[in-house]
Amino acid sequence: MSAEWAEPGCYPIAEGIHRIPLQMPQDGLRAVNVYVLETDDGLVLIDGGWHRPDTYQELSDALARIGRSAAEIDDVFVTHIHRDHYTFAIELRRRHGCRVHLGADEAGGLNAIHQLNSNVPDSSLRELRRAGADDIAQRAHAAGIAEPFVRDDWEQPDHWLRPGALPIPGLDLRAVATPGHTKGHMIFQDCEKGLVFTGDHVLPTITPSIGFELGPWELPLDNFLRSLVLLRDDDGQKMLPAHGPTGGSVGQRARELLAHHDHRFEQIVTVVGDLGPCTGVAVARALTWTRRDRAFSTLDDFNQMVATCETMAHLDVLVARNMLSAKDVDGVMAFRVAK
Repeated sequence: MSAEWAEPGCYPIAEGIHRIPLQMPQDGLRAVNVYVLETDDGLVLIDGGWHRPDTYQELSDALARIGRSAAEIDDVFVTHIHRDHYTFAIELRRRHGCRVHLGADEAGGLNAIHQLNSNVPDSSLRELRRAGADDIAQRAHAAGIAEPFVRDDWEQPDHWLRPGALPIPGLDLRAVATPGHTKGHMIFQDCEKGLVFTGDHVLPTITPSIGFELGPWELPLDNFLRSLVLLRDDDGQKMLPAHGPTGGSVGQRARELLAHHDHRFEQIVTVVGDLGPCTGVAVARALTWTRRDRAFSTLDDFNQMVATCETMAHLDVLVARNMLSAKDVDGVMAFRVAK
C-alpha cells in the first residue's frame, strides 16, 4: 500500500470525525490509525496507539490542528489487545484520567501477559514447536527476552465491553464481536453515518495475522472467517481500518478476504498432497508470502514466525473439515491429505 496514508496529521473523515496516524517503530505497517470523535462533552478515541516516547507529542500536534488537546479525551474504545492499539490508551489514562474500554473476551489475553511478564510470544512458540520449527522458536524466544517489557503499559481497562450500543451520549455507535485476529476483537459501527471502525479485522490491502496472541489456540482462523461472514453483505458501510487508507466497502473487502482464504486452503491441500506426510513449517516454506509472493526464506525472523503460525491455523481448520489428517509425533504434527 502507498505510504501516504501514514503521513502525520489530522485528517477529516466525516463531520466531527478525524483520523490521526500514529507512527509504529520498526514495523512494516508504518502507523496505526487512531480515530478522534468530537462530542458535546469532549473527545472519544477509537484505538489508542503504541506507547512510545514520541507518541504523546505526535497526538498533541495532530489534535492542535483542529484546536483540541489530549486533555479533552474522555474515553478510548480499543478494538483489541495488541500493543499498537492498547498501550498508549493506558498512558493517556495516566496523564488525563480518561476511561479505557476493551472487549471482555480480551481478559484472558491480558491476564496471560501479566503472568508471562515479558515480550516472549509464548503461545506462538508453542505453535512453532507443533509445526516442527524449533529453530524459529529459539530465535523468537531470544528476541522476546531481549526486548524491554513495560508492565505498566498493560494495566486493566476501566470497562469490559460487550456487543451492543456504546455508552457515548449523542453518538450512535455499536460494538460488534469479531473474534479471530484476537479472541476479543471488536469493531465499532456508526449506523447513522454508514461507517465501520474495523480495527485489524478488515484491512484494505492485507489480511491480518491470525492467532498472534497469548492463550489457547481454539481455531482462530475458523473464528476469523465466521466473523468475516457477518460483514460480507455490508456493501453500504465505509471501512475505517486501523492500518492503511480509509474508504471502500466493508462488505466487498470481507468477500475478498474470504476468497483469499479459500484459495489459501486449496494451495495448502495441494502442497500437503505433493509433500506427503509433512510438518507445518514444511508447508509454510513451500508457500509464498505477502502480496509480492515472497519466498519464506526471504522473510525476517518475526515474519517467519507469523507465517508459520498462520500456516498452522489453516492446517488445523483443514483437519477440522476432514480434508487433512494429523498425527502427533513427539509433539510435532505430521499432516497428510485425508483418505
